[in-house]
Amino acid sequence: MEASRIGESIGFTLDRFIKNNQDQFQYANGELSQLLRDIALAAKVVNREVNKAGLIDIMGPLGSQNMAGDDQQKLDVLANIRFTRALKKGGEVCALISEESESYEDLNNNGKYVIAIDPLDGSSNIDVNVSIGTIFSIYRRISKVGGPIQQADILQKGAEQVAAGYILYGSSTMMVYTTGYGVNGFTFEQSLGEFFLSHPDMQMPEDGKIYSINEGLANSFSEPVKKYLQDCKDKKMTARYIGSLVADFHRNLLKGGIYIYPSTSKDPNGKLRLMYECNALAFIAEQAGGVATDGKNRIMDIEPTALHQRTPFFVGSKKMVKLAESF
Repeated sequence: MEASRIGESIGFTLDRFIKNNQDQFQYANGELSQLLRDIALAAKVVNREVNKAGLIDIMGPLGSQNMAGDDQQKLDVLANIRFTRALKKGGEVCALISEESESYEDLNNNGKYVIAIDPLDGSSNIDVNVSIGTIFSIYRRISKVGGPIQQADILQKGAEQVAAGYILYGSSTMMVYTTGYGVNGFTFEQSLGEFFLSHPDMQMPEDGKIYSINEGLANSFSEPVKKYLQDCKDKKMTARYIGSLVADFHRNLLKGGIYIYPSTSKDPNGKLRLMYECNALAFIAEQAGGVATDGKNRIMDIEPTALHQRTPFFVGSKKMVKLAESF
């Protein structure tokens, strides 16, 4: 198919979709629309870097750790730079919370939004060419525009999100997001350099047969988690674990399933970060008909007390998560 005809055959571009649905953005006068475009632009740049990583020596470890205690990869740092620059130049964001930074970054005192972001999820998979991604949450600023950033702006619970999404860099590059009116997925078309609506109104199956968990840690799981896993095996469910949170979540969103990263003896509070991993995916899951909890409580109701706060995470098809909670 000729490149000039691809747009007609696929349909809506991301830009047109955002414009057509701008009336859904409460309080917004175009700023949130522009912010989503800025994220999409940075995603295109990161997608380019990921695709040529093996050719220009930007794969491999950097030799340092981020604030979450993970070994930083070169692409981690590069992705953080790309998103930070795009959001700063866009001018809509007052503060940026990133996995790669100790504190928040003050981008623009006149910005009306706060973003929490994991610039490149799945770092350990970069060197082996496995799907990785970007996760983001968007919050409205609470303090007066033009004044200094306040803690109340930064530490907002997930229920306060006005938008959230992820970009998956895989066999095809996708951007999936919600503004609280359902979930839509857009696939990047390389020859045109555009994201096109490919997965409208995404719905997570109410039940599924896939469970995703790092069973190498099974000896350090609590007894209820062990019992739930045994129940999955007794029912002959399918174990699928990629090790990139975005990739595992995306598969279960499409096919139905549950993703679990529970507390362990090594990480009693869980390992995944509330602000820039779990809240965003919880928002998307709920908008698609799924559920996200810490095993007992709704993820988006957890009051954050620190930028890099961790939490156990159970997310996926409604029936599967509710059954896991019952254990």
